[in-house]
Amino acid sequence: MPDHQVISDDMPLILLTGATGYVGGRLLKALEQTGHRVRCLARRPEFLNGRVAGTTEVVAGDVLDRASLLAAMAGVRVAYYLIHSMDSPGAFDEEDRRAARHFGEVVKEAGVQRIIYLGGLGERHSALSSHLQSRQEVGQILRSCGVQTLEFRASIIVGSGSLSFEMIRALVERLPIMITPRWVSVPAQPIAITDVVEYLLEGLDLAVEGNPIFEIGGTDRVSYAGIMREYARQRGLRRLMLAVPVLTPRLSSLWLGLVTPLYARVGRRLIDSIRHPTVVSDESALRMFRIRPKGVREAIAMALRHEDQELAQTRWSDALSAAGPRRDWGGVRFGSRLVDSRVAHVDVAPAVAFGPIRRIGGKTGWYYGNGLWRLRGFLDLLVGGVGIRRGRRDPEWLSVGDTLDWWRVEAFTPDRQLRLVAEMKLPGRAWLAFEVEEDASGSTIRQTAIFEPVGLLGLMYWYALYPLHQLVFAGVLRGIVRVAEGDRGR
Repeated sequence: MPDHQVISDDMPLILLTGATGYVGGRLLKALEQTGHRVRCLARRPEFLNGRVAGTTEVVAGDVLDRASLLAAMAGVRVAYYLIHSMDSPGAFDEEDRRAARHFGEVVKEAGVQRIIYLGGLGERHSALSSHLQSRQEVGQILRSCGVQTLEFRASIIVGSGSLSFEMIRALVERLPIMITPRWVSVPAQPIAITDVVEYLLEGLDLAVEGNPIFEIGGTDRVSYAGIMREYARQRGLRRLMLAVPVLTPRLSSLWLGLVTPLYARVGRRLIDSIRHPTVVSDESALRMFRIRPKGVREAIAMALRHEDQELAQTRWSDALSAAGPRRDWGGVRFGSRLVDSRVAHVDVAPAVAFGPIRRIGGKTGWYYGNGLWRLRGFLDLLVGGVGIRRGRRDPEWLSVGDTLDWWRVEAFTPDRQLRLVAEMKLPGRAWLAFEVEEDASGSTIRQTAIFEPVGLLGLMYWYALYPLHQLVFAGVLRGIVRVAEGDRGR
């Protein structure tokens, strides 16, 4: 939704908690695009800077801080509760309990008319995992507060960036042969993130009495193994799965911690939940809502397409913020991609700082290690690639679609942004991007290299060349700064 869109003060105000999370972030955009008045409650509001529309209000607060929560509730008609503590190092279930009780009390006092909560599927009468049990207990606490509560219960959420999907992606991309414990064969009913968001949106105005629980899922009942096979098929990867009879949740979580981006404690809690069937037993959601959920094949295809759209539309610095503070050897992970990013300050205006970026490549060269760049181009020629013989069309200016050595210009904003996509022979896809922003005493230059590996060969390529890339990319940025400072007086 454009920032200049006018939203009437008469429209009901919606409070969104968890806007910095995966589902909350997607829901925030959907609410903005449909013209709703939104107020986001965030412990770290700076994480939302630049990510919300001009009409969206962001307030600092915590669900356990009564004063900040009560202030955030002023004038609110509907409150979304999208908070959970699965990655907490302590007793996450007790923390969830306290947060839900506190939220319910304040919502009641503030006169909010409806709570919308997203929980987890699971057979109600079975011995659920602590994670699933906690999610369902939170729903019970919210329903008991005296404010109408709509609870949605979902199984695996399929979308680029979701916890379960990223685990599946990492396993399939990295392991040609997978030793699979029994939990990969437990039935589930995956649902696309777009369908989850649609349910949450329609819940705003749904005419319903009482405190209904809606079980939501896609059209297919399939195991994690089935999802992994479908992901591998769409990515063109051949994978062998070898079932083993015994592999405890603890061992499985440690194994996941080695081969996927998951922390071991989060992996263990996730596996504890995966061991239980999460399928829809009550289909009232299909009768009450207009939504017709997608199947697994379409959900995975959409996740992969959406990731490409994110890459095209998102600023690189935003992508890195979304990746969070955790770093792995070899760069930050963003979805299936590996990211190497570095920043430098230069005491010149943005137009001057961008000058050497605009002229990079061709006869100008790459400001560092030109012999290494030429060697890499020669090796590319040997395997049938384009090498660096194409040069560039103009030594000073670029346009989207121009060739630049073995790159092609994918995005170009004068004095601000250049993004190149590689056309060399690679076991994956690669991008190199530069951004320039004005700061208090000059300009900040961000240089980002991103690689999307295909299979084990792609990962081996990235990690084998990572030390050399560190050297070269650091040198390129230093060279850009040096040239920009030399251009200061021109």
